[in-house]
Amino acid sequence: MMKTAFILEDTPESQLWLSEVLQQSFPDIQIHAANHIAQALTALNHLSAIDIALIDLSLPDGSGVAVIEWLNRHSPQTICVVASIFDDDSHIFPALRAGAHGYLLKDQPQTAIVQALNGIVTGQPPLSPAIARKLLRHFHEPYVEATAQGVLTEREKEVLSIIAKGMTMAETANILGLKRNTVAGYVKEIYRKLNVSSRAEAAITAQRMGLI
Repeated sequence: MMKTAFILEDTPESQLWLSEVLQQSFPDIQIHAANHIAQALTALNHLSAIDIALIDLSLPDGSGVAVIEWLNRHSPQTICVVASIFDDDSHIFPALRAGAHGYLLKDQPQTAIVQALNGIVTGQPPLSPAIARKLLRHFHEPYVEATAQGVLTEREKEVLSIIAKGMTMAETANILGLKRNTVAGYVKEIYRKLNVSSRAEAAITAQRMGLI
């Protein structure tokens, strides 16, 4: 049973809208809220248990992915659901990799969001239809790992395996004993060879190749 909820949303109108969604989905739920990441982390450190969190991604002080990661480490029982207007790979995949259990688009009718959240009780992942279709299309695309294995050099595979784990260019350079601009050059070449345009796409390809 959902007893406590947390909303991370910087727009007052959207925060109210999400509160109404939660109250319709779980009538007796107690709701806490924050409008930026620092405030959210401070509040979460003082809350004993959160059953569900609705998290926006684009916030004044960074990405809501940071809060998803924090909850995944410190409160693994919390069901993290992204509530966003963004439906592109650069938002979807980092959030899901960080531990999000669902991804809902705020441009849906309120009734559709309520229905998606109600499905959690019966084990259904809260995914907007557009997000589910995008995920299916992504994983139905022809595999490129066999070609990529032969195209990428061993050094490029090393770089790919590290950045796919979320390391920055500077961290990757430090691990491999290279200069940051050298790593940037490798990353550019990796993206070109794999025909990808984001770190999320590169990470998924690396996983398919068995590099992570």
